[in-house]
Amino acid sequence: MKTETKFNISRRHFLVSTLGAGAGLTLGVYLSGCSNDKDKAPLNTSSHQPQTLFEPNAFVRIRPDNSVTVVIKHLEMGQGTYTGLATLVAEELDAAWDQIKVESAPANAKLYSNLFWGAQGTGGSSAIANSYMQMRQAGATARAMLVAAAAKRWNVKPAEVHVSAGKLSHASGKSASFGELAEAAAKEPIPAEVPVKDPKDFHLIGQTLPRKDTPDKVHAKAIYTQDIKLPAMLTALVLHPPRFGARLQSVDDSEAKKIPGVQHVVMIPTGVAVVATDFWTAKRGRDALKPQWDESQALRKSSEQIREDYRQLAEKPGTVAVNNGDTTATFKHAAKTISAEYDFPFLAHATMEPMNCVVQLQPNQCELWYGAQIQTMDQMALAKLLNLTPEQIKINTLYAGGSFGRRANPQSDYVLEAANIAKALNLNTPIKLLWTREDDMRAGFYRPLYYHQIKAGLDKTGMPVAWQHRIVGQSILAGTGFESAMVKNGVDATSVEGASNLPYHIANLHVDLHSPTLPVPVQWWRSVGSTHNAYVVETFIDQLASTAKQDPVAYRRALLKDHPRHLAVLNLAAEKAGWDNKPLGKDRGRGIAVHESFNTFVAQVAEVTLHADKTFSVDRVVIAVDCGVAVNPDVIRAQMEGGMGYGLSAALSGKISLRDGQVEQSNFHDYPVLRMPQMPTSVEVYIVPSAEPPTGVGEPGTPVIAPALANAIANATGKRYYALPLPTAV
Repeated sequence: MKTETKFNISRRHFLVSTLGAGAGLTLGVYLSGCSNDKDKAPLNTSSHQPQTLFEPNAFVRIRPDNSVTVVIKHLEMGQGTYTGLATLVAEELDAAWDQIKVESAPANAKLYSNLFWGAQGTGGSSAIANSYMQMRQAGATARAMLVAAAAKRWNVKPAEVHVSAGKLSHASGKSASFGELAEAAAKEPIPAEVPVKDPKDFHLIGQTLPRKDTPDKVHAKAIYTQDIKLPAMLTALVLHPPRFGARLQSVDDSEAKKIPGVQHVVMIPTGVAVVATDFWTAKRGRDALKPQWDESQALRKSSEQIREDYRQLAEKPGTVAVNNGDTTATFKHAAKTISAEYDFPFLAHATMEPMNCVVQLQPNQCELWYGAQIQTMDQMALAKLLNLTPEQIKINTLYAGGSFGRRANPQSDYVLEAANIAKALNLNTPIKLLWTREDDMRAGFYRPLYYHQIKAGLDKTGMPVAWQHRIVGQSILAGTGFESAMVKNGVDATSVEGASNLPYHIANLHVDLHSPTLPVPVQWWRSVGSTHNAYVVETFIDQLASTAKQDPVAYRRALLKDHPRHLAVLNLAAEKAGWDNKPLGKDRGRGIAVHESFNTFVAQVAEVTLHADKTFSVDRVVIAVDCGVAVNPDVIRAQMEGGMGYGLSAALSGKISLRDGQVEQSNFHDYPVLRMPQMPTSVEVYIVPSAEPPTGVGEPGTPVIAPALANAIANATGKRYYALPLPTAV
């Protein structure tokens, strides 16, 4: 059945596209919240034209072959967004899952904006959260028009038309497919309001459905940037400065130009580019360059020197993020005071697919092909560089081999590099910019290095009555388009998230922040501020429980009495892990952590075994997650497992270090990522049933594993660790 919940649909129309004689029409849905454009003329699209030339301003297209194409406004980078968003449409449309196709939306913020941002882009685990009702409305509206068309054709009441698995039917025996009714439905008036289903009537939402991106990936049909091959296309590599803050002064390119296939050597703002017929020729040409760098403004410090600067800075009060109660007075009367210092290194994103982009610059237009994560931001940056309008920047969004925040670069760094090369050459020739692993490791953007000081005052029962937390680290928002919205009174919200919104009931809470400036380029990294704040909070809470001689789960339960969703995942994880059962035994340990990020609640229990050589292995991880309505449980489990693995990788070995201003790491041999044998033998994911609106799952699994693991090691050894990555021998 349908509920009486209604949504106003304004400023929409259906595009009626002739597909050739006898081919029928395409039914498209255009919804409020997607565009402020005036009605556009119908698109006349011949059936002889390639499908890629059809640019729908719609979320739903139904073709005469009965296929339903769902246009996806968010980047598919492995997190399952193609599947999740398509499920929402298919549910309300009552389509069969196998008739659903997906297609990436063109870059057009008026049509396809992230409703949380007002710009088109993917990030902050917001894809399902911002699209949940929008995509359901799209499906429900198309369904209503199909029903109206069927009722008119069969001369029956709309309420008598049944829709199931892509077919409409009537008790009289009449039936028709979506495709057969597409032309007639396109002529129907758009309903002013559409009901959506009561959750009890869901038959796709909440089910494990096959992912829509899997077949193409398995059969090597998925198109990534590296797969793009255009006529006369050239390949470009950029030589970046060896130190942050340095600039190219001059370059001797005579030897590079002697290499057959090297076409051009051009200076651009970020370095010098070699443009050649293929990658290896471009690399050989780049290796042959003899640059002179101006390092007068370059960073020459090591990571340890930066840490020492931060430690000194932390001796002074920072900018206040939150100040509840009176911590100063409470500390004076506390029965006991516990304090600690924490260190976190720079981190690389280490995506499987390094940065790349194909650009073709022509008069009055620039067309690009790449895994675009924030299309609007890139369009604006490119338009400014090329003296074009954003509408003249056409972005073809492809699959991306991971991102973890890297492709959502607030400076549009690698995209602008590609455009700068094309602009300097002033050719119509397509340019494919490639970054090697070493390029991104040594000249990319990083999770900032952080230093923390934390102190708690305990009462006679061992419960915290005062909490003081000082954080020192670069702002990732300063100087970006997000600064005005997310830096308030000098506090970068991403630096303090997970610390300033502490869920534990502590009456006197003070959190402050120092945001020093460095020439090291930084940006968000999967789960952003929670990457370090969750570790500090959850290992410190564990230490307080130990000091109070209380069980870590019971201690947290007492402090989370006002946060039922935190408490629910904590209890579920503890129950499924057998927390209250007998101890694990000699040389084994168990630890727990709970954290909220991106409005999703996650608890994890880690179990470890100590070995004779003092190394340890992670045997089991139990994860409980509350992300509201579970649109696709299998995708949620996969993201919890993958996010945990990504966080475990950072906990065990993630570290970018500087020496004399230069990054020491270059590839996976010295910046190792988690290998299969290091993955826990058992990973269990449990989803809390919920009727709350869905929230993100791409990031919230990442920050919880490191504190759970550290707490497990402390449980086994009695030793606590205040820096990441953890030592290999404990």
